[in-house]
Amino acid sequence: MEKLDILNKLPAAVSWQDDTLTLLDQTRLPLETVFERQETAEQVWQSILQLKVRGAPAIGVAAAFGLCVAMQPFIGASIDDFMDALQDQANYLNSSRPTAVNLGWAMRRMSNVAKNENFNDSHQLYARLVTEAKRIHAEDIELCEGMAMHGAPLIKAGMGVLTHCNAGSLATTGLGTATAPMYLAHANGVEFSVFADETRPLLQGARLTAWELAQAGIDVTLITDNMAGHMMATGKIDLVITGTDRVAANGDVANKIGTLGVAIMAKYYNIPFYVACPQSTFDFDTADGSGIPIEEREADEVTCFASARVATIDTKTRNPAFDITPNALVTGFITDQGIVKAPFKENLRQIFST
Repeated sequence: MEKLDILNKLPAAVSWQDDTLTLLDQTRLPLETVFERQETAEQVWQSILQLKVRGAPAIGVAAAFGLCVAMQPFIGASIDDFMDALQDQANYLNSSRPTAVNLGWAMRRMSNVAKNENFNDSHQLYARLVTEAKRIHAEDIELCEGMAMHGAPLIKAGMGVLTHCNAGSLATTGLGTATAPMYLAHANGVEFSVFADETRPLLQGARLTAWELAQAGIDVTLITDNMAGHMMATGKIDLVITGTDRVAANGDVANKIGTLGVAIMAKYYNIPFYVACPQSTFDFDTADGSGIPIEEREADEVTCFASARVATIDTKTRNPAFDITPNALVTGFITDQGIVKAPFKENLRQIFST
């Protein structure tokens, strides 16, 4: 996809060079571009928790390389000691955020490489872990391109497309998930508009999505979350595409808080609601959305706005970071293997059977 040069215009969310992991601190975008070298497992854990790196695919890639960082002090240990430390560090990194399935998927994949292959010493094992992390990284880029190819035909000239939170290049290491079809459609000369929800309480839509799409030259308009229904009612929205952090086996979707409301409104106004995600985000071990853990975050994210306090410090709050959109509200999934429609339980397993 040589036309798509957006990756050259945006800073890389995750990079690995000379056995060094560097993460873009996304909490400081769009006003500052700051990169942080990750030197310990504890630092990687905090970076994931604090949303310096965020988006399910990017978290998975960052954690895979983060596990390599975590294992560097154990190079030279016996194979048994290295393996014990590897499992401890994988479990530790996996505890940083509970909802995004790519995190646990990446840790299991890295651990299975160590368990299922034979190694002469810990140096060789560490090198194999690095190779696997690089494969996860390369696959993420390819998966994004697959979603772009299958999703772009949904975007027609003159459409208004609504998205929620950030499921773009900054949430992956490629073209993004929800944004991938937008980038390809734009590169193909299709003229359309994007409306980006601001995404309270942490404003990923305002700080990241609106900025990212504008860098690519896409016509993007930022709206507050409570404007989405009005935009639908007045005919500004023809299509909704979001990302997701986990999809249950039946097609229930866990995504950034506020997605459920968008899906309900889209259903009411008969607007197609698509979810874009790679195969690594489908969790076939969880039957439905009720089994997906929902991360609850600190009260200050709700009582403050852009670091300014807007409610008293003792105000009672709730701050779930995600909600569950039932599969009945989903028109289809834009995946790297194609678009999947209902019945999701059967069709998702069939398309990813290999």
